[in-house]
Amino acid sequence: MERLQKVLAHAGVASRRKAEELILEGKVKVNGKVVKELGTKVSDSDTVEVEGVKLEKEQKKYYLLYKPRGVISAVTDDKGRKTVTDLLPHVTERLYPVGRLDYETSGVLLLTNDGDFSYALTHPKFKVDKTYVARLKGIPLKEQLRPLERGVVLEDGKTAPARVKLLSSEKKTNKSIVEITIHEGKNRQVRRMFDAIGFPVQKLKRERFGFLTLLGLNAGEWRELTTHEVKQLRVLAETGKIGK
Repeated sequence: MERLQKVLAHAGVASRRKAEELILEGKVKVNGKVVKELGTKVSDSDTVEVEGVKLEKEQKKYYLLYKPRGVISAVTDDKGRKTVTDLLPHVTERLYPVGRLDYETSGVLLLTNDGDFSYALTHPKFKVDKTYVARLKGIPLKEQLRPLERGVVLEDGKTAPARVKLLSSEKKTNKSIVEITIHEGKNRQVRRMFDAIGFPVQKLKRERFGFLTLLGLNAGEWRELTTHEVKQLRVLAETGKIGK
C-alpha cells in the first residue's frame, strides 16, 4: 500500500506537491469514488483516475547494478554528483535503489519501482543477508572480531550479530581483508562497525545481496533480474530460504 499522492508522482502525473493539490481539489477518484484525503493509501488492485483519465499502472522492473565508487545511491543529488540512476539512462521507469551503498562503497545494488519488494529486502525483520569484503587498516585477531559477531553498540543502536571471517593479511603493509555478512542497513554500518573495534575501513565492496553476486558485470554495468530471481528473493525475504 502506498500513499495516493506518491502513486500519482511515480506515474508521472505530477510532482508530489501538485498531486496533493489535485487530490484536495477533488480531481482524483479511487475505484470510482472521489478521494480528498491526503493520507489515503492504494494498492496495485485499486483503479485510480485523474480528471477522468485512468492511471496506467507502471510495469514493475528489477535491476542489479554493479555500483562503482564515487556514485550516489539516490535518484537526484543537490551537489550535482553522478547518481545510480544515471548509470541506467535507457530505462524509462522511475527507479529507486533498494537500500543504499555510500559514495565510496562499490558492489551489488538493486534498483526497482516496486515499493513492496524494496521494503521486504531492506527491513531488518526479514533478515536478508548482505556480504561485504573490507580492506582494513591493521590486522585484527579473532578475539578482536568477536564483538562484531555478538553485535556492537553504535550511536543509533546495537547491531545484530554478524558473520565475520579474516580472508588475508599482510604484516608489511599492516593491512587485512575481512569478509562480513549482515542483514541490516544502517547508514555506513559496516564502516562504523569496524571503526568501533579500532580497525578503519580503507576500501569496501558489497559482494552479495542474498544469493545475487556481481558475476559477469564490471563496475558501472547492470542487468535486469530474471522473473525467477525476483521470485526467489521474495521467498528469501519471507522464509529466510531460497525458493526453487
